[in-house]
Amino acid sequence: MNIQFKKGVLELIVLLSVHKKDMYGYELLEEVSKVVDINDGTIYPLLKRLTNENYFETYLMESTEGPSRKYYKLTVLGEKRMKELLHSWQDFASSVNQFIKESGE
Repeated sequence: MNIQFKKGVLELIVLLSVHKKDMYGYELLEEVSKVVDINDGTIYPLLKRLTNENYFETYLMESTEGPSRKYYKLTVLGEKRMKELLHSWQDFASSVNQFIKESGE
């Protein structure tokens, strides 16, 4: 996938994933990787930024497989941001798809 396409939609995919359920970093990395190919060097700085912007709250939970895990939970502000990005993405995708259809491709 084109890296610019990936950058444009990654925040939306992360917000939508955490909207479904609270997730810890590696779990989120696996979920997002089902849609776009990313690595932990991409996801963790994004999670930090989204937390700093108050789109996520974090909490620690004990793990049966090692140390406690930091979980990410969508805030009310994060929910609002997710809806804004989703609406923008749908409008953008619709416009691009219409253009492609009209170009005969």
